[in-house]
Amino acid sequence: MIRRELLNRLRQWRNSERHKPLILRGARQVGKTTLANEFGKEFDTYLHLNLEREEDAAIFERSDNVNVIVQYIALRDGKTIDSLDNTLLFIDEIQNSPKAVALLRYFYEDLPQLHVIAAGSLLQSLIKSHVSFPVGRIEYLSLRPCSFFEFLAAMDRQPLVQHIRNHDVNPLLHDQLMRLFNTYTLVGGMPEVVMEYSRHKDVTRLSPIYDTLLQSYNEDVEKYAKNHTQTQVIRHILNTGWTMGGEAIKFNNFGGSNYGSREVHEAFEVMQRAFLLNLAYPVTSVNAPALPSLRRSPKLLWVDTGIMNFAANLQLEYLTNHELLDVWRGRAAEHIVAQELTVLFDKHYQHNLNYWVRDQKGSTAEVDFIWQQGTRIIPIEVKSGTNAHLRSLQSFMRTPGAGKLAIRIWSGELSEDILTTDTGHQFKLINVPFYYLGVLDDFLP
Repeated sequence: MIRRELLNRLRQWRNSERHKPLILRGARQVGKTTLANEFGKEFDTYLHLNLEREEDAAIFERSDNVNVIVQYIALRDGKTIDSLDNTLLFIDEIQNSPKAVALLRYFYEDLPQLHVIAAGSLLQSLIKSHVSFPVGRIEYLSLRPCSFFEFLAAMDRQPLVQHIRNHDVNPLLHDQLMRLFNTYTLVGGMPEVVMEYSRHKDVTRLSPIYDTLLQSYNEDVEKYAKNHTQTQVIRHILNTGWTMGGEAIKFNNFGGSNYGSREVHEAFEVMQRAFLLNLAYPVTSVNAPALPSLRRSPKLLWVDTGIMNFAANLQLEYLTNHELLDVWRGRAAEHIVAQELTVLFDKHYQHNLNYWVRDQKGSTAEVDFIWQQGTRIIPIEVKSGTNAHLRSLQSFMRTPGAGKLAIRIWSGELSEDILTTDTGHQFKLINVPFYYLGVLDDFLP
């Protein structure tokens, strides 16, 4: 089993003074149930419901007394509750019972000592039922595909993770780590895929797993699309959109269709809430707050780079190209950086991934990503080449109000440069290898 780093966040939640019921969110097959089951081993009593089973879902129809419900589950499963403080109730696929969702507030109010986690791959379907989660009575945590650190651990390379965390990667390890990161970009982070690759180290064995994942996403559409038209639009996006990963997209006539901007936009928002993709909008300012310009084209970022590579039939390009930044015109590198940054943003309670464009007619200046830290916006560029060719980054840094720090993600070793724009603005450029993305926040003062 892959040890997920979110386990530490669950432990923090457990030890908090007033823990609310926790909604564990994420796309299908990212490992939510496996994570909850592993966490359940740390409790004296672990109660597990799967509301896809009729007998489990019926419990919430027969009673609305949460104390009675918990005692019944324990008796039915032959378990003893000695202490609610050391009991975890996991309600899987909670979207199948709007009544169970409504009762979450009473778990918080009537049984505050009990630890409750709820999860479901299709929580979006609750919108159809006009059911919302109890405001102020729950909290959320998002589980993403495996990060590079989790990938390394699955490959029995945990010592390398410690070297990266300690910022003491021996230069002799650099090439090895870059090869591993390239492999991670090819394979992706879906747990079943990672486990299969860790056992056999054979990319060709992964195709059936990718294909099954794609089919399951297609089959789920009716469960959260609000009508037949939206079902068709989402299916069209799933059939045509994988090759556009990392690109700025237009909603109108997306993928050569006749669908209008509004219906495509709404379909994308549904898919985003289902954690199948993310839309990263641009900002035009170099000063905080980083307000996205929703009238401009967003970048399309899929749930997992490995699935995207398979769906776009691009795996061969990885196997014949040794430089990640040259694969798929560099978009593969940008996409996997977005995937790693999303995990890091979750850690810092930042929920919007954005990029920067220059607010000037005719300008093509674009910085791949930004990080807002306090009152500053830090540009993050994914690029190789020499410092003199970082034109978009230079454009950002010469804009009045820009700070004195910029980040470049690249294939070289960790280093720093002091650069000066043509307007005389001096700034520090930190060159960060791809494999340091999991600790990128360590380099931000």
